[in-house]
Amino acid sequence: MINERVIMAGFGGQGVMSMGQLLTYAGMIEGKNVSWLPSYGPEMRGGTANCNVIISDNPVASPIVTDATAVIAMNRPSLDKFEPTLVKDGLLLINSSLIDRGAKRDDVRAYQIPANEIANELGNSRIANMVMLGAYLEATGAIKKESVLEALKKVFGERKAHLIPINEDALNRGAELVKASSCG
Repeated sequence: MINERVIMAGFGGQGVMSMGQLLTYAGMIEGKNVSWLPSYGPEMRGGTANCNVIISDNPVASPIVTDATAVIAMNRPSLDKFEPTLVKDGLLLINSSLIDRGAKRDDVRAYQIPANEIANELGNSRIANMVMLGAYLEATGAIKKESVLEALKKVFGERKAHLIPINEDALNRGAELVKASSCG
C-alpha cells in the first residue's frame, strides 16, 4: 500500500517544482491517486520554493502535507524548516553539496546526497534535482524510474528529448548512492 506524503524544498531555480511535477505525473502514469501543491516565496529565483506531493493507492483528501513520510531538502533553510515535519522512520534526503549538517533526528532514515557535485560531474548543474529524485525513488520504491522517464518524455517533448539521457544518468547516480549507503 502506497501512501507517500513528500515535501520537496529549496531555493527557487533548483528545480524543486519540476521534481514534484515529474513525481506526480509519474504517479498518474502508474494509476495512483496524486496531488501536487506548490508554494513559492516572493522572489522568482533564489527565493524559497517548496511543494507537497502525495502519491497514494487511496483517494487524496487534502493536498497539504503536515506529517511527511519524506523530505527532500535542497538547501539549509529547507532542512531546518521541514525536518521536524517528518514522521518517525520517515525519509530525509539532504543535499550535502549545499547543506552543512546532517539530520538532527535519530528516528528517521537520512541520506546525505552531494547532488550539485554529481550534477556538475555529469556536465549539467541543473540536474541536481534529478539526482535527489533518483535517491528518493530508490529509497522508497514508491514509483518506478521508468514512469519518471516516461513523464520526462511527455514534459520535454521532441525539442528537449536530447536531455533525457543525462537526466536518466542523474536518476541512476542518486539511486546508486542510496544503494551503497544501505548496503553497509
